[in-house]
Amino acid sequence: MPTIYEMIAEFKRKYPMTIGWRYEKNARIIEKHLNPNEKVIYAFIAQKNDNPFNILGSAAIALTTERILIGRKRVVIGYFLDSITPDLFNDLKIVGGIIWGKVHIDTVKEFITLSNISNDALPEIETQISAYMMDQKKKYSNEESLSKK
Repeated sequence: MPTIYEMIAEFKRKYPMTIGWRYEKNARIIEKHLNPNEKVIYAFIAQKNDNPFNILGSAAIALTTERILIGRKRVVIGYFLDSITPDLFNDLKIVGGIIWGKVHIDTVKEFITLSNISNDALPEIETQISAYMMDQKKKYSNEESLSKK
């Protein structure tokens, strides 16, 4: 099984127009917060902001067996980690631009924009996130209906 860093490096090799760096440090943030039996299914890199000129917000994004994790290592000290569980996920929107595209993840609590992603990568990301969330929502609704009985 490849590491998160290796998955991101492969993504960057496939889609070199995606703007992202420091993915080894960003990947370590996610690895630090994985639960004991949690496995990474898919990982990629993007900017966690809505400004195409702000290229300093590189983030590693990982779909795991339990949630979506977004890790960003700060330049000096500290880091940020966002965790999106299937029950908080509302909607996914893909926006293709002239050079780069965006992925909008709407959750119950916030609206997350991942930007400066190669347009060629958008179909793969959409497929991975949509299939993942549909699968997770089915599991969540089955568990919920079983607990009500």
